[in-house]
Amino acid sequence: MQNKLISKIEDVIISFNKGNVIAYPTESIFGIGCDPDNEKAVNKLLELKQRSWKKGLILIADNYEKFENYIDDNQLNNKQKQAIFSSWPGPVTWIIPANTLTPKWLTGHFNTLAVRVTNHTLARLLCRKYGKPIVSTSANLSGQIPCRTTLEVIEKLKGNLLVFDGLVNGHLNPSEIRDSRTGQIYRKG
Repeated sequence: MQNKLISKIEDVIISFNKGNVIAYPTESIFGIGCDPDNEKAVNKLLELKQRSWKKGLILIADNYEKFENYIDDNQLNNKQKQAIFSSWPGPVTWIIPANTLTPKWLTGHFNTLAVRVTNHTLARLLCRKYGKPIVSTSANLSGQIPCRTTLEVIEKLKGNLLVFDGLVNGHLNPSEIRDSRTGQIYRKG
């Protein structure tokens, strides 16, 4: 099956519920994602990206409360939480201690999870309508330059992929990644 372009959020939701992988615009690049609770969908995503499960994945949502089932922020103090909240919504991803029940297909070989409250209009609406976070990793083969347009996704990522048509916000770099406990920056944004 070839990649298919879709333009309605309702179609994306139906596709997530069927276990499909979707490409969609974010703050700076196109992401690919799926239902984080569907192991088969996550494995499809990892196979499409040619990425090891051990690296872990990022979840995005439209608000912090949607991460409650996946993270354990009781391990963070008020100053650490304030640093997180002061950067959201926006293109900053935070590494937060994971809930002990969070599946390894999301955390990889870590006991943490990367999460972001997105400020991209379509991605926020998608998360709100879906009612929970979605997986968000760059739309590219592992190690290659991420796609920034619908056309690049269609041309570079071959396979069973639905592409939610839209524009990225225009940030030049992928989201910054910071550790919530130490403040260390793993990837500069």
